[in-house]
Amino acid sequence: MVAVASLLATAPAYSQSPGVRARSGPDDAAGSIELVDPEVLRVCADPSNLPFSNRAGEGFENKLAELLAKKLGKGLAYSYYPGATGFIRNTLNAHLCDVVMGMPQGDDLVQPTNPYYRTSYAVVYRAGSDLEGLSSLADPRLANGRRIGLVANTPPGNLLARYRLLAAVKPYPLVVDTRVDAPAADMIRDLANKEIDVAILWGPIAGYHVKQSGGRLKLVLLTGDKGARMSYRIAMGVRHSDQEWKRALNRLIAQNQNEIDRLLADFGVPLTDESDAPITPSPTTPAPTTPAPIAPAP
Repeated sequence: MVAVASLLATAPAYSQSPGVRARSGPDDAAGSIELVDPEVLRVCADPSNLPFSNRAGEGFENKLAELLAKKLGKGLAYSYYPGATGFIRNTLNAHLCDVVMGMPQGDDLVQPTNPYYRTSYAVVYRAGSDLEGLSSLADPRLANGRRIGLVANTPPGNLLARYRLLAAVKPYPLVVDTRVDAPAADMIRDLANKEIDVAILWGPIAGYHVKQSGGRLKLVLLTGDKGARMSYRIAMGVRHSDQEWKRALNRLIAQNQNEIDRLLADFGVPLTDESDAPITPSPTTPAPTTPAPIAPAP
């Protein structure tokens, strides 16, 4: 993900928000060369930013890249750069790669494809705590001496201000070098250690940590709180000049949407439709089996 910063009236960093590789410099206005190597899917990625991507290929954007490369019949290669200032300039616009796997729709830093998922910010709390059943930041229990973890300058801060809860916030940094710092993981650790009572995170990050917790954590999406935008559509990003490549990716997304949904759900990404209702991916249809050949009678 990259600079949803201006789009969200904040500056979300890739590790904490829907998209984040901060804006920097002009785009590829010089003209299109489309794909430098048509035989290889070349992906721009952060080397250390789970659940999105890492060098070991363990993130859901890595797995999505593998799926697309397979569908396209291409090899797969990465251009890695920390998801902060200069990401797009030093990867996509330098023609070192041809696609960013996660960008918010509407960001003009890149040309977005059609969105391949939609999700929201979420609040995470400890299972079995006296906050069981929390469904909104307006819950009066949060005004009773609670500590609230929040990545600084992200959209949920607007809701907390509306509910007069800013004094309860423990802030975590937004723009970091993901090779060194992991504010979301720090926040989840503080939640587990009872240093904070709730953690407010971008949905894919929240869902990943909840799934990793083995039932010790729960989440609720902030789709019922009105007064600030909490939900975003996420697309892939290509150079503004690469029209054919964008169309090819749009076809892939449309043809493989259910498989993409299942992949995201496997990582705990909470998916929603346009009315904020949860999406449950259809189960995989088992591949038909070919009967084993019968050996001829002796």
